[in-house]
Amino acid sequence: MTSHLENGTKHTEPHDQEPMDVRIDMPWGFVVGRWYGNRQVRPILALHGWLDNLGTWDKLLPLLPRHLGVLCIDLPGHGYSSKLPEGIAYHFVDYLCVILRVMEEYGWQKVSLMAHSMSAMLCFIFASLYPHRTDMLVSIDIVKTRYRKPPSQIDYLRTNIEGYMLEDERFANAKRQEPPAYTYPELEQVLHKGSDYSVALENCRHILTRNISRSTKFPAKYFFSRDGRCKYYTEFHTSPPFAAELARTIRNVPYCVIKGSESNFIDEQSDEVIAILRENNPHFELHEVQGTHHVHLNNAEGVAAVINPFIMHHRPPHLETWTVDAGNAEEAGEDLPEAVREFKLKVEDSENVKRRKRKSNL
Repeated sequence: MTSHLENGTKHTEPHDQEPMDVRIDMPWGFVVGRWYGNRQVRPILALHGWLDNLGTWDKLLPLLPRHLGVLCIDLPGHGYSSKLPEGIAYHFVDYLCVILRVMEEYGWQKVSLMAHSMSAMLCFIFASLYPHRTDMLVSIDIVKTRYRKPPSQIDYLRTNIEGYMLEDERFANAKRQEPPAYTYPELEQVLHKGSDYSVALENCRHILTRNISRSTKFPAKYFFSRDGRCKYYTEFHTSPPFAAELARTIRNVPYCVIKGSESNFIDEQSDEVIAILRENNPHFELHEVQGTHHVHLNNAEGVAAVINPFIMHHRPPHLETWTVDAGNAEEAGEDLPEAVREFKLKVEDSENVKRRKRKSNL
């Protein structure tokens, strides 16, 4: 892995700096991102939603406090980041490991996270496994992982496997045959409808920029370049009791959740987790802002009005590393419930195996 920070960067106002493209090596390829704003302090790591990319933050970033740096990445299979090899399915734990790998790349002991949708679920799990390494979390329109009742879960798994097999075949064929192509206005309509009208038509361009490639057969048309297999990634489902235990571990992490008023992604199934977070975490906030599931893209001003005071309180200027949790990492780990600790060990074992493989290939 290589460091991508610029040496001797001229000191200017953070938002006056041009964003810097970064590439972080991974065992299967690389993850790419853009570092916005201040490069003198540890940035907020921003993670997008399902089938989106870092363009999801385009409208919000200019409205954030000027002292911040924000590193936005495309998750594997999304945007400009590498796709997994043929025959390999995407899994929730892989995305968890991406956070750890980014932290390892830049030598961060702690991480500040801003996440939407799928990544908000991801960061809920991450913060519960590593509360001592998470010093701030802003989640847009999801507060917990999904739960399906057993019959629905069985149907989901069967459908997901069959969908993945079909997409994996298409992925192999794409090397020889180009995917279906569309005009740009058609792509906007496809994305608009595909998001269940959550992404406003005029904002589709922010997602499309990193999601499409120009057709070689039809130069006036484009095709979706994201990995279609991501549509059938394996989610990490949590039963209500397990979700409750996960929430109980997030005791002293500044945690701000924003719900889109027109969205039902935070509903009564989230009530228990929200109640636990409110009771056990004095730094938890829940706000509702007018908008759809992509409220941060369609109503960036409304979201900024909520999260800017939160950020200024918990990540004020010149504060590089900080946590409200006075306990050390080992103590925090020992306090995890057994079920959470077992899952944490599985994630760490997976990461350790991959790290050993990376070292053996040097």
